Amino acid sequence: MKPKLSIRLIALFALLTGSLSLHADKTKVLFVAGKKSHGFFSHEHNAGSLLLAKCLNECGMDFDASVYHDPEDPGWPKNETLLKDVNAVVIYCDGGARHVANNHVAAIDALQAKGVGVGCLHYAVETVDGEPGDAFLRWMGGYYQLYKSVNPHWTPKFEKLPDHPVSNGVEPFSINDEWYFNMRFRKDMKGVTPILSAVPPVDLLPEKDHHHNSTPDARAAVARRELTHVMWVSENENGSRGFGFTGGHFHDNWQDDNFRKVVLNAIGWIAHVEIPENGIPSSTPTMNELMENQDYPIDESRIRPDRYADLRRKKR
Repeated sequence: MKPKLSIRLIALFALLTGSLSLHADKTKVLFVAGKKSHGFFSHEHNAGSLLLAKCLNECGMDFDASVYHDPEDPGWPKNETLLKDVNAVVIYCDGGARHVANNHVAAIDALQAKGVGVGCLHYAVETVDGEPGDAFLRWMGGYYQLYKSVNPHWTPKFEKLPDHPVSNGVEPFSINDEWYFNMRFRKDMKGVTPILSAVPPVDLLPEKDHHHNSTPDARAAVARRELTHVMWVSENENGSRGFGFTGGHFHDNWQDDNFRKVVLNAIGWIAHVEIPENGIPSSTPTMNELMENQDYPIDESRIRPDRYADLRRKKR
């Protein structure tokens, strides 16, 4: 081999291995975004995942965040290379019997056994009892259990946050969303730390039983004026971590700096990243950024009366 060619090959090899090692040093997060769901600006699984991934990639903390979303065949990633060397998986999808994880418990168990964190956003905290429910208890310490948990729209006041890295930089706040509560948690809350908690209004739930809207168990908790947990994190026996965040119905709520920060912190924490004292930084998304990657066209009938004033002006 000629000397110059040898030098060039060595230099190329050094460049490639250097870039690979640099990439390997990054914290890899994969969002799994489910199919389109509730309509304009609600349950925006793909748009919300892309927005949060962008926040992580631009925060200056060496994240490599990406989103898996197949609108034609939504579900768990079929290409296993997407999961190679991943540090955390965050799922944002329809729940219950349609949850993307239900038929892939073994695959996620294998990831978790390697220390990979698992987090679920909004409807994705709901699964079915049996193997999937037991898996959710292993992965993140709790889940929305049908005929026990409830999903009202309300405005809790998060007045006191725990001394936990996921709370770093998060100020007390209040925001309307479809905040689920009365979760099924591990026995004695072992390894589970509530992050966002509030006492629901006494008249929040209707008296008539409904598998989602009102259950006897949830009504009893409200009557007791019980502190209910709508976001939690878990430290698991095998050293992995998980979280459940029940907000995320309204896409524009990602504009709230505290709402967004507590989720970004949780994602970093389950990936075993040291969370800065002021939390993971991110810029407040603009309305134009929120409008990106929407599953549905603009539908003014779904616009909340107190929101989207800028959007209304643009359309006139």
